[in-house]
Amino acid sequence: MQQCPFKNILDPDIYVDGSHHAVFAEVREQSGGLAYIQDPITNVPYWAVMKRSIADYICKNPLLFSSQAKTILPKEMPEEEVALSRLMLVNMDPPEHVKYRRIVRNAFTPKAVQGYEQRFREVAKETIDKVASKGECEFVTEVAAELPLIAIMSLCGIPMEDKQQFFDWTNTMIFTEDEDMSGEDGIAASQAAAIEVYAYAANLAEKHKRESLSDIVGALLDGTVNDDKLTPEEFQLFFLMLIAAGNESTRSVIAHGMRLLIEHPDQLQKLIDDPSLIPFAVEEILRYNPAFVQMRRTVMEDVEIEGQKLKAGDKMVLNWQAINHDPEIFENPETFDVERFKKKPELNNQHRAFGNGEHFCIGAHMSRMEMQVMFEELIPRLRNPRFSQPVAFVRDYFVNGIKSMNITFDAEQAS
Repeated sequence: MQQCPFKNILDPDIYVDGSHHAVFAEVREQSGGLAYIQDPITNVPYWAVMKRSIADYICKNPLLFSSQAKTILPKEMPEEEVALSRLMLVNMDPPEHVKYRRIVRNAFTPKAVQGYEQRFREVAKETIDKVASKGECEFVTEVAAELPLIAIMSLCGIPMEDKQQFFDWTNTMIFTEDEDMSGEDGIAASQAAAIEVYAYAANLAEKHKRESLSDIVGALLDGTVNDDKLTPEEFQLFFLMLIAAGNESTRSVIAHGMRLLIEHPDQLQKLIDDPSLIPFAVEEILRYNPAFVQMRRTVMEDVEIEGQKLKAGDKMVLNWQAINHDPEIFENPETFDVERFKKKPELNNQHRAFGNGEHFCIGAHMSRMEMQVMFEELIPRLRNPRFSQPVAFVRDYFVNGIKSMNITFDAEQAS
C-alpha cells in the first residue's frame, strides 16, 4: 500500500509539545489546502481542509457537508452514540438547527452580552485579587478557568458551590485522549461525567416545574420547536453543550493568550502602554490559537473541490487553526501581532475561530467580552510574567487546551 505523504493531524501525540502549527503548515503547503490523509489509528481516511476559501464553501453548504451524519467530532463513535449526539444543537443540519438555535439566541446577542459586562468585570477583578499578591499561580485553574465557568453557570442558574464539580466534569467529557484529564479509559470516564451532567439537568427541570426559572435553563424548558417543547433528552444535551462549550473553550483561549503574551514580551508591552489595543489583541489571540483545533463534516454526495473528487460518505476535517494561518488571508500568519487587526481593519471577521455560516458560534460575543475583560484586569496587575515551568499542553486533537501553566510575576504590594 502506498504510504500517505501527509502527517496524520488526528494523531493526539503531535499536540503534546505545542508544535502542531508547523505540521499544519507543512500539510497545507504540500496539499494546496485540501489533503487526503490516511489515519492508521482508526483506519478511517479523511480530507483535511487547511485553506480558508475551501472552509467557507463547506460551511455555507451544510446540506452537502453535513454536521449531523457523523457529528462534528473528529473521532469515530458507535452509531448509537452518534444517534444520541444528533440531538445536540452543534450536530444538527438545517432546518432543525435554526429552529433549536432560536430558543436561546436572545441570551447571546451583543446587547444581552453588554449587560453582563459589569458582573464579568467583578469576577475578573476578584480572580486577580486572589493571586496578585502571591507573585505566582497556576494560570489555567486559578485565572483562565474562573470567569468562563462562573459566567456560564450564572446564565444557567447553577449555584457557585458546584463550580469545581462542573470544572471536573467538563475536563473529563472533552479531553478523552489525555489520561491526566479523563483517566486511563477516557471514553468510559467521559460517558460517566456526561451522565452526571444529564442528572443535574434533570434536577433543574424538576425545579423549573416548582418555581419558574428565568435564566437560559428556563428559556430551554419553555421554548418550543414546531410547537413542541424539548424532550428531556434534548434539554439535557442542550444543557451539556452549553456548559462544556461555554466554559472550556474560552478558558483555553485565555490561557493561550497569556502564553503568547509571555512568549512575546514586546507585544505585551504594547498592551501595557496602550490598553485600547486589547480588543485587537483578543482578535489576534483568537486567530492564532482558536479553542477548537478541528471539526468534522461528512460529504453527502459526490462533489469536486479544487480538482479533487470527493465521494458521498467521505470524512472531512475542517482544521480551524490551519485555516486561521492561511497565508492567502493573513500576511506573515505565524507572527503574533496584537496590532494586526488595528492596522488592517479589513481583516475584521476574517478569522474563523468561531466557525462560519449556519454554525457560527452562538457564544462568540460572550467569549470576546470575557477575554477582553479578563485581559484588561490582569495586564496592569500581573507584571513581568514569566514561566516557572514548561507549559503542559493537553494531548488532544479536538480542543486546543493547556493542561497547566505555572507562572511567576511581580507580587502586588498591599496599599
